Amino acid sequence: MNRKQGILAISPMVVLMVFIILFTIHSVGQTGDKSSDTNLSLTVAFLFASVYAIITSRGFSLKQRIEAYSRGAGASNLMLMLWIYVLAGAFAASAKQMGSIDATVSLTLAFLPASMILPGLFVAACFISLAIGTSVGTVVALVPIAAGLAQQTGSEIPLFTAAIVGGAYFGDNLSFISDTTVVATQTQQCKMSDKFRVNVMIVAPAALVILVVYAFMGAGMETPTQNESIDFVKVIPYLAVLVIAICGINVMAVLTIGLALCGIIGVADGSYDIYGWFGAMGNGILGMGELIIIAMMAGGMLEIVRKNGGIDYIIYLITRHVSTRRGAELSIAALVSLVNLCTANNTVAILTVGDIAKKIGDRFGVDRRKAASILDTFSCTVQGLIPYGVQMLLAAGLAEIGPMQILPNLYYPMAIGICSLLAIIFRFPKRYS
Repeated sequence: MNRKQGILAISPMVVLMVFIILFTIHSVGQTGDKSSDTNLSLTVAFLFASVYAIITSRGFSLKQRIEAYSRGAGASNLMLMLWIYVLAGAFAASAKQMGSIDATVSLTLAFLPASMILPGLFVAACFISLAIGTSVGTVVALVPIAAGLAQQTGSEIPLFTAAIVGGAYFGDNLSFISDTTVVATQTQQCKMSDKFRVNVMIVAPAALVILVVYAFMGAGMETPTQNESIDFVKVIPYLAVLVIAICGINVMAVLTIGLALCGIIGVADGSYDIYGWFGAMGNGILGMGELIIIAMMAGGMLEIVRKNGGIDYIIYLITRHVSTRRGAELSIAALVSLVNLCTANNTVAILTVGDIAKKIGDRFGVDRRKAASILDTFSCTVQGLIPYGVQMLLAAGLAEIGPMQILPNLYYPMAIGICSLLAIIFRFPKRYS
């Protein structure tokens, strides 16, 4: 592939990023302007990027381009995420209408000081994600509660939601049962325990700093007066979801059980009748409609980029000038980061570049344990910051806000990226560098 073809192949990503930057600048400029009702949805950004990708795709007929786009939009791993969106929307809406979220929030406020709510949510997300090994399950379990707590305390919903998303990547990055950990260690042929030791030394400072930041930010929060008694029965659906998720059961099964409990308890106590339950589920599913469209358009556009050789060109660009051990580590970090941008899936990104990263590492003497840590940490950093990632879209849908509102508050993914970059530059940990 020549330079012109390579640049053309990755250009849809450039178009998308330009739109995201423009939308962000406009949103910042409109802050506090209640008269502005401009809906700068990510669907518009992906619409332009998708049309551009199809038009500029060379060597294929229009029918073949559209078929490739459709394959990406309907890929099996993407469809699995869409079913989770549907179930999560139905569960969140039915739980909210029956009063489960309000009861859970009231219970939390009754036992946790207001100043500890924000750091407490971050710690809870870290613990649950470490236990279940998935950021998606953590987001599903905690984001509705975080959004409810933000409303009750008069705090910013994007900030509370971002604390959950950030904490979710703590476990995604470190858990022994996380997909990213498994793939990173397998591709680099090292033990999970060894990779964990290296990884935790790099990201633990970031987690501690962010925890202190959240404690400082939450210091001025006040707990609202609780005028009503807590209905403990209505807490059962969320309590069950948390416990079942920690037990390691598939997230779709977790949501189905939670949805069933909402229906049984809500109908039994008169919160709604059977048709009211159906209506709440329907509203929740419809509320996820925009996010489902964004996810499908992202999958289609990224498939066009891959089919045109965009990922191969990125790999070529990054690996051609490596000459030192530090350069090798930086190239592995850049490689998995850029491929993650093009796939919107950190596990797939590690799978895509894992073998190449190992060859680079072996050639320049990079410790395999550190290589695995770099792959995992940088993929989680990028996945945690892209507004079209599965976790971000799901969190936005459950909190009923836009993903671009969450993005500026994602301190933990930013922090682990900075710590990992510093670890490469300053050769830390020394033993593994």
